Amino acid sequence: MDLPNNSSSLKPVTLLAIESSCDETAAAVIRSSNSNEKTFDLLSNVIATQSVHQKYGGVVPELASRAHQQYIVPVVKEALQVANVTKSMLNAIAFTQGPGLLGSLLVGSSFAKSLAFALDIPLVGVHHMKAHILAHFIEPPYPKFPFLCLTVSGGHTQIVIVRDYLEMEVIGQTLDDAAGEAFDKAAKLLGLPYPGGPLIDQMAQLGNAAAFAFPETNIPGLDYSFSGIKTAFMNFLKNNEQKNPDFAKDHLPDICASIQHTLVNMLVGKLEQAIDQTNITEVAIAGGVSANSGLRKVLQTNASNYGWNLYIPKLAYCTDNAAMIAAAGFFQYIMGKRATLAVSPQPRMPFRES
Repeated sequence: MDLPNNSSSLKPVTLLAIESSCDETAAAVIRSSNSNEKTFDLLSNVIATQSVHQKYGGVVPELASRAHQQYIVPVVKEALQVANVTKSMLNAIAFTQGPGLLGSLLVGSSFAKSLAFALDIPLVGVHHMKAHILAHFIEPPYPKFPFLCLTVSGGHTQIVIVRDYLEMEVIGQTLDDAAGEAFDKAAKLLGLPYPGGPLIDQMAQLGNAAAFAFPETNIPGLDYSFSGIKTAFMNFLKNNEQKNPDFAKDHLPDICASIQHTLVNMLVGKLEQAIDQTNITEVAIAGGVSANSGLRKVLQTNASNYGWNLYIPKLAYCTDNAAMIAAAGFFQYIMGKRATLAVSPQPRMPFRES
């Protein structure tokens, strides 16, 4: 997709981005490079994590929105200070429009709209999952178009063909639960604190992935289903704990390694099918679960064996952050996509419409 040939697209752009889709309050500032209007420098990336949800074993939407209200002003202030940028230097403000928790999205969108109105600068609404994909353009090496992206988070699992910065097509996705949700559910059943997915990853590195076998759901096409493995894992623990109440504690590393091995196999299996069907060997991963060491290792091995060009983001850009919102907002801005002050957050924002 060619950029518009006008003077505004050739001027440096300083953009503030705000992320508030779930339980991370984040702000980032970027500035476009003078040498190439398609690249930018990340000047700051500030994240405030909400610890209030840990004692509840998951995100409580009302508590999340209250925490966003508490954090958003100091987080934005810090992002501007770290970037050495004043509000008057901003050319645009990007924010997460959706998908996400309604109350959380409202805080971020309301703040972004108010500041854009006060500064009389453009507003850009960003699709959260597309931002995860475009996080690959925060720092080089950049994927070459077209590329396939396996996007895996607590709420989404998708295989996307990325033809250009703003041209993407979902060719496979979960029909029920997301892979990240399966990790977190398994962790909760094992008695691990929230967020449990990273803890399963840590314990898995100490265990035997072949110790226990779990059924893999394999439905036609490139779509996923993770509800079945959640049920199978729950029944597995229940049956074994009837015989030995300390079963999970006694075999924790092996259980974690086995369930992680199964989930990673399911994710990679469909991705391999997509590569075979599309003949695209530029491959990327994105989203919170892309931080999983087991998934990274398998993909790195396969890339070496099969000749893929694999792109794995830094850990800081895997989980929710504002740098990825800034990247997506930047490309939308230079392509002339704007939001009006009448824009509303969309908790179930469709992938096609952004």
